[in-house]
Amino acid sequence: MRTVARVFTAPVESEKETLLALLPQYGLKLAPDGIHIQWALGNCRHPRNWSLQRKVYDTTLIIFLEFFTYLIGQAIGGVVFPPYSEVFGRKKLYVASSALYGMSCILIASVPSLIGVAMGRCLCGFLSAIPTTVVVGSIEDTFNSRERVWVICLWTIWLFYIAAIVTGVLTLLLLTIHESRPSLLLAREVATLRKVTKIDTLEGLNPDKAPDMRSFVRIALFRPIRLLFTELIVSVVSIISAVAIALVYLFTEALPPIYESFGFTRKQACLPFMAIGLGLSLGLLTRCLDLRIITHHRAQGRPLLPEDKLTGFWIGAPILAVALWLFAWTIPPAVTNLPWLVSVAALVLAGYSLNEMDYVLGGYLTDSYLSYAASGLAALSLVRALLSAALPLISAPMLERLGANYSVSVLAAVATVFCAVPPLFSRYGRRIRARSAFARFSLTVYREYSVDEEGY
Repeated sequence: MRTVARVFTAPVESEKETLLALLPQYGLKLAPDGIHIQWALGNCRHPRNWSLQRKVYDTTLIIFLEFFTYLIGQAIGGVVFPPYSEVFGRKKLYVASSALYGMSCILIASVPSLIGVAMGRCLCGFLSAIPTTVVVGSIEDTFNSRERVWVICLWTIWLFYIAAIVTGVLTLLLLTIHESRPSLLLAREVATLRKVTKIDTLEGLNPDKAPDMRSFVRIALFRPIRLLFTELIVSVVSIISAVAIALVYLFTEALPPIYESFGFTRKQACLPFMAIGLGLSLGLLTRCLDLRIITHHRAQGRPLLPEDKLTGFWIGAPILAVALWLFAWTIPPAVTNLPWLVSVAALVLAGYSLNEMDYVLGGYLTDSYLSYAASGLAALSLVRALLSAALPLISAPMLERLGANYSVSVLAAVATVFCAVPPLFSRYGRRIRARSAFARFSLTVYREYSVDEEGY
């Protein structure tokens, strides 16, 4: 997996003495191979060691960009952009996507043609893949696992003009953020060092380096697809997380006719969506539990593994199954003697569990693949976008043929199968990651070249 573009020779003895004297001034050090340059522990220019103000500013802008982007075209862009960001950096993608997305919104708002609107929406989706998937890489670059628990948790006609105005302003603000990809920042530091020392053979240690565009296309561009079909964790997490989010889209089509059968008007039948929203907010309670577990591990001096942060999945999976079974058999036509509040209570539980499963599994993927997190999340986004587009289309025919009770029961049965995954991940997850070339290589690189004193 590690590729070498060209052979570098170690500096001669006199050059090496000069180099060793200068490296501490730049917060760098010589790699164990005596050839490459790597980050020194505590370097303030590494994203993990940025000031809290800089971290909050950059991350807020990046997440703010995410709020305005989510369309089906991201299924395509999600495969292309994350590996690009891992090789060539993330800042340029953020700036370009923000500017072009604003232009696409203007196109949608101004053109009188349905074809033009469709093209604008497709382009928006393609560009929306950048903040949706690459943002995870930026957060992984900048925060350790303890901080990520909270960062990701806080993250989820004139309308398009307003979006264009906001994203236009956001484009200007994004010009002020810093690049967060450590390998690219290290390359810049080494380039400065080459000018100072006049040693042309100095090279930063970059395991993701692509010598040319052809190698990038061959190795990195297809990495999300490769991860999806060859990595068990990526495959399982992508399917479960995609189903969780797709269920929200399915409910948009399924809930109105179900609650109309309770006697609700068309407008009133949309109110139960508020129950799902209420359930989403309950995830903050689980984040407090996560923090307690992390603090307990740290107090005991135990290493914090990705499997130690699956608490929300352990809780959410069985709750989702219970919620869907409860909802399935407290609604008409099979059940007509129960008040609608019972089924709404089930939706609160479903909203909580759907959010937990998506959030926790995304974090598990990030912790398992570290520097390849963006590519792993790209695979997840691809499956999620496809299922989110497909399930609402089949919901009406399924409800018509099977009826509401049996249709939701099918979903409940799928959720019941998912209950087996948390114990399997907790027991065998570490072993699966140890057998994964990507996870193993990513962890090795992280341990060798990290500057984070608190660990990943």
